[in-house]
Amino acid sequence: MQNIFKLLLLFLFVCTNVSAESETKESIDNATKSTELKLELKNVNKKLEKNIWITRYNNYLTYRKIEKELVQIKEDAKKYGRWKGEKYKELSYQLNNKIRIKENELEFISEYKDSPIGKQITPDAIGKVPEIKNPFSIIEALSYIQILNKNVENYNQIKLELVELVDQISHKITLSKNLYNLTKDQKLKNDLDTLTLELKNFLMVVDVVSTTQEVYGKKVRQITQEVKDAISAEIWRTSKLLIIMIVLFLLSFGIKKAVKKYVDDDDKHYSSNKLINFIFLIVIIFILLFSYIDNVSYLVTILGFASAGIAIALKDWFMSMFGWMAIMTSGAIGVGDRIKVVRDGVEIVGDVLDITLFKIAIREDITLTSYTKNRRTGRVVFVPNNYIFTDMIANYTFDGLRTVWDGIDIHITFDSNHKKAVELAKSIVQNHAKGYTDLTKKRLQKVRKKYVLRSANPEPRIFSFVEPYSIVISSWYYTNSHATLGLRSTISMEILEAFKAADDITIAYPTQTVNLGSNAQVDGEHLIPNIESTKSLFDTETRL
Repeated sequence: MQNIFKLLLLFLFVCTNVSAESETKESIDNATKSTELKLELKNVNKKLEKNIWITRYNNYLTYRKIEKELVQIKEDAKKYGRWKGEKYKELSYQLNNKIRIKENELEFISEYKDSPIGKQITPDAIGKVPEIKNPFSIIEALSYIQILNKNVENYNQIKLELVELVDQISHKITLSKNLYNLTKDQKLKNDLDTLTLELKNFLMVVDVVSTTQEVYGKKVRQITQEVKDAISAEIWRTSKLLIIMIVLFLLSFGIKKAVKKYVDDDDKHYSSNKLINFIFLIVIIFILLFSYIDNVSYLVTILGFASAGIAIALKDWFMSMFGWMAIMTSGAIGVGDRIKVVRDGVEIVGDVLDITLFKIAIREDITLTSYTKNRRTGRVVFVPNNYIFTDMIANYTFDGLRTVWDGIDIHITFDSNHKKAVELAKSIVQNHAKGYTDLTKKRLQKVRKKYVLRSANPEPRIFSFVEPYSIVISSWYYTNSHATLGLRSTISMEILEAFKAADDITIAYPTQTVNLGSNAQVDGEHLIPNIESTKSLFDTETRL
């Protein structure tokens, strides 16, 4: 019996030792697991501390906290406001100040009123869809599509970050539960309740973001497709316009080539090219206007109301444009023509350099006008096109004519042989003007096919007239429109030499005889001191 008791004691001792060793081992294992869990939990907390969404969530919690405090302060202020006494009056005043402070704080973080992540829960606004009405708006539309796609990417990134955050919070909850099971720490229990609420809020946010992402993505895809369709339509319309403009350009180029081939006159060729370019430009402008103006009738109405004011304010401009159209369509004046413009007593003779929409550029040459009146030449004068309606403009080279009548008057005395003088002048003029006479005959034959010419005889004409103090021999002949003075000078000198060589022809010039009496004789130079007598070969002889 005693032995059995000993054995029993021995068995109990062994079991106790084994149980103690087992408990010691379990405690060591729990401590090790607890340390590992705390370390892992610490790493998770570090990641969450740097997470922007946790920061925003903390702002949301702050908003809710301030909101609760504000409700309580308002209740206290309402309660103490009804109590009497300086103490409660001061307390009520302080509470009202706190109310204003809290309201300002809430206003500062008001974006967290309805969302744990603030305004980020709402995607960026889609904005106004651009209207594609011209090729330049295509660039704006492409930029708009790029912005929409970027907004979708940003919102998708927000969802991914929130999903990742939910996983981290779930992992933190799991770690906290395991650690609580080991340590039974009440603080961990409270943290678990907070984490559970936080996880619930973020799950709600993820659900809202997922739904919004789906709707937002569909809306963006719809708008993107509509904008792309509008871009395609505008590209097609622009392509058609480009094709039309290219066809018009090729047509104008072909017309220019035909004009160059069949029109030998360089001046007419130049004017024709300018007219073709102008018509091409006007057609292109009208095509673009009618293509890109939505309401053409509205434009016509506006122009109708504004036309009166525009016509008054820009009368000269419009008249110049109409003058240009009249010049280009009628062919009255062309580049290279020699013209004469007379306005307010001023005479300009020169060659047309260019005809623009508003002005005619004329380069003065040495002419009889510059010799007798201007005494200056070589200037480039700009004449407004509207002058053709109001002033005299003479064309010396109209419709292929390259010659004009020019005349020389020489005075001879009454006792001269005027018939001989006429014959001499006629012979000289015919000799020098023969080439221009033949050229004029050919030109006039062409002109007579288009115009009625009563007198088309280009032969030189010599006239003689009786003037008060002499006989005038007036010689008329055709000469080059661009070089009248050269032939005039040659013929004048030859007639002068021929008249001087004839014994019975005397050139008349101003003379004066003074008779003071039968016995007095005074030289003319004493009567008019310091004035030398002058003699003009082409003036009338005067005898008193």
